[in-house]
Amino acid sequence: MPYRIDVRSAAGDRQGLASAEPLPQMRCFDRLVEIGAIDVDVTDAGGLAALMPDSVSRELVAGVLGHERFTVSPATGRDADSVWVLSPRPVQAGRIRIVPAAGDPEPGTLRLLDTPAFGTGLHPTTMMCLEWLDETLASDLPHSVLDVGIGSGVLALAALALGVPRATGLDIDDDALRVAAENARLNRLVERLHLTRGGPDAVSGTWPLVLANVLAAPLIEMAPTLVRRVGHHGQLVLSGIPASVEHDVSVAYERCGLRLVHATSRAGWVALILRPTW
Repeated sequence: MPYRIDVRSAAGDRQGLASAEPLPQMRCFDRLVEIGAIDVDVTDAGGLAALMPDSVSRELVAGVLGHERFTVSPATGRDADSVWVLSPRPVQAGRIRIVPAAGDPEPGTLRLLDTPAFGTGLHPTTMMCLEWLDETLASDLPHSVLDVGIGSGVLALAALALGVPRATGLDIDDDALRVAAENARLNRLVERLHLTRGGPDAVSGTWPLVLANVLAAPLIEMAPTLVRRVGHHGQLVLSGIPASVEHDVSVAYERCGLRLVHATSRAGWVALILRPTW
């Protein structure tokens, strides 16, 4: 698991790395990147913070930093410890721009709180869904969307921000539902988002667009129920699928009457777009 280091200049407490001499700071920055830092940034105090993979020893860090003092602390992972960044950052996917809620508001952006709920926009599985939504909803705007495993609410809220009138979000995690509701309020979309605890069997009816960015095993398990939520001529978007099990997930849904119309991949992850054959 990665760990965090905070670097403070050996020049003393008064100047630190924010002194009038920028070379020590940039030299530290470059050296940390060279040995494999996952993320490096300047802190509010003028020092440097970095996330280091556990394959990089503390001794190696000390060696490249020379006389610079540093402290070590646990790193904070995001998206179920699958994304490692020092702090939330803006994400752009076509017309969709996601920004941290703690920052200055930007017109036309989707603001998300920094919470443990999955869906920061940084993970490849989320980004593939966002890019697909941006491209598809530009020409084909459904009247509603169902988001199964809503997490932070990012996909449902992005669909609403792009013009879909209504969205329903499902999740078995009460904390995720709470966070999704908070993000909906933050973006003034709460009246257009309906949240329900449970999986696709917790609701009835069909939707013209169904999204499910969850793990591969639950996707396979819920296939018979999930396909019943896809309307006639509707679309189902599945993500969260490691490339190694893409075939297994695809077959599970094809056996339930869907056909694969498109697949996209990024960084070892796959997203599938399927349509009913009926």
